[in-house]
Amino acid sequence: MQFSDFNINSALLNALSDLNITQPTTIQEKAFPVIMSGRDMVGIAQTGTGKTISYLLPCLRQWKFTKEKTPTILVVVPTRELVLQVVDDVESLAKYMNIRVAGVYGGVNMIQQTPLLTAGLDVLVATPGRLLDFALNGTLKLRSVKRFIIDEVDEMLSLGFRHQLVRIIDLLPTKRQNLMFSATITDELKTFIADFFTDPLEIEAARTGTPLENIKQAGIKVPNFNTKINLLEFLLKTHPEFAKVLVFVSTKKLADDVYERISPQFPDSIGIIHSNKSQNFRFEAFRSFNANESRVLIATDLVARGLDFDDITHVVNFDIPEVPENYMHRIGRTGRADKKGVALTFITRSDAETRKSIEELMGCKIQAMKMPEEVVVSTELTEYEITPVVMKNVLVKTPKVVEGGAAFHEKKDKNKKVNMKVRRAESMRNKYGKAKTRGQKKSK
Repeated sequence: MQFSDFNINSALLNALSDLNITQPTTIQEKAFPVIMSGRDMVGIAQTGTGKTISYLLPCLRQWKFTKEKTPTILVVVPTRELVLQVVDDVESLAKYMNIRVAGVYGGVNMIQQTPLLTAGLDVLVATPGRLLDFALNGTLKLRSVKRFIIDEVDEMLSLGFRHQLVRIIDLLPTKRQNLMFSATITDELKTFIADFFTDPLEIEAARTGTPLENIKQAGIKVPNFNTKINLLEFLLKTHPEFAKVLVFVSTKKLADDVYERISPQFPDSIGIIHSNKSQNFRFEAFRSFNANESRVLIATDLVARGLDFDDITHVVNFDIPEVPENYMHRIGRTGRADKKGVALTFITRSDAETRKSIEELMGCKIQAMKMPEEVVVSTELTEYEITPVVMKNVLVKTPKVVEGGAAFHEKKDKNKKVNMKVRRAESMRNKYGKAKTRGQKKSK
């Protein structure tokens, strides 16, 4: 099936042609008629299956010009980088249409983004927090929203955005179309859908856990961090086919450690991105890697969801993610658009259970690969790899405390009265049982 078979106008077809996109993916083909019908929908598809175009294309097809300055299409995404990517996709698809689009996100002064909203727009892409900031201070009106899209909704819920999403939903008009896209169906997502949406149709195409056929997976057993560094340096130096490499690590501290170790060996070829980096630094790292100005990008799972990188040849899991689904999100960055890709995972002895969980999720094994003989196997461990010495806590029996007698005698009741002023009449009543007087005054 071709996009030309869809009910699409010439403006969108020309834009797709400029992007060299002619054949829809499974999720795009299944979602188009449902969204065009106006029904609420939940799209289940893993990273790399074209989810963004699957909801943008029918929404832009049904867009109509209006004099309103408020958006009619609202897209909510979890990260700032994804905001920029969706905005770029809208601009590319609406190249021959008079559509105004803007993106807002946190980490930037609101004053800088306010003109984007006050100038008027048709499509707004935003992170939940910044969207609420503008909606609650009166800068943004949501009364005209006809289509509300939540992308990577499972990730949004896992990051704790449920409360913000609920507040956004309360601000939207009742009559609207709701579209949600997710890689997984979790219990939390099911509850969220049941609470706020009316009988949405579930469309599934390559749920997370379905291994992509054009990605070759391999695992190498590596004993420790320093050996992993040696292996990564060896692969980059001796294998020119590692042309565009995305290296995933589990923590921001580990990302910094890997960057500090390998960047001197490859000057101006290594980038790094995680949430502790400044906004401008993250954008520049993303841009440089996507523009092929840098060869390697070291990243946490922040960029594993949603972001489109062009022509990644290899994904290297420097360590295995604790959540099996995150492994699928990571390797899904390569082997896209019918191209071949390679996912290489460094596996330590402690990763046995996690590896087993990943293989059970995929329904296939990660192929074992031998360590190259040229790689130096280090015996030196980092402070995080050294098992702490657990000292036996011997509790010494404490002697029984013998309670001594009182150090003083209890005061008598009459001596316990401190600073108590007693009126004479009350004193006489207590002494004689009745009030006593000094005698009647004699009358003259």
